[in-house]
Amino acid sequence: MSKILYTAKATAEGGREGSVKTDSETLNLDLAMPSSLGGEDKEGATNPEELFAAGYAACFDSALQLAASQGKKDITSRVSSEVSIGKQSDGLGLSAKLHVEIEGVTQEEADKLVEKAHQLCPYSKATRGNMDVELEAKAV
Repeated sequence: MSKILYTAKATAEGGREGSVKTDSETLNLDLAMPSSLGGEDKEGATNPEELFAAGYAACFDSALQLAASQGKKDITSRVSSEVSIGKQSDGLGLSAKLHVEIEGVTQEEADKLVEKAHQLCPYSKATRGNMDVELEAKAV
């Protein structure tokens, strides 16, 4: 990377049953293994997949807004993301599905904006070729 613009810092202790907090102290969260992975759902606790899903949704929505502004489109958007963990041939792996709703465009324009955002989004760049990412665009 040629020029770093921002660095987020976080520290986890205790793995999936511990806690994670950012150096800025804006996040200080308990972690719990989901029951589907053999843990107990603990009220108020999160897990790495939820944190990844939240980050990916926010980043993708920003990339979508950028793509729209580059195309001189005035849109309102909403991105919901699903991040799944599952078994694959070499152990566990992740996959993602992004549900993107866009107001102010046709379905064809929505499809094109989502593809453009997928090229711009840093999370999409990081996951490309490393995990399955499914995109669902919906003009509303």
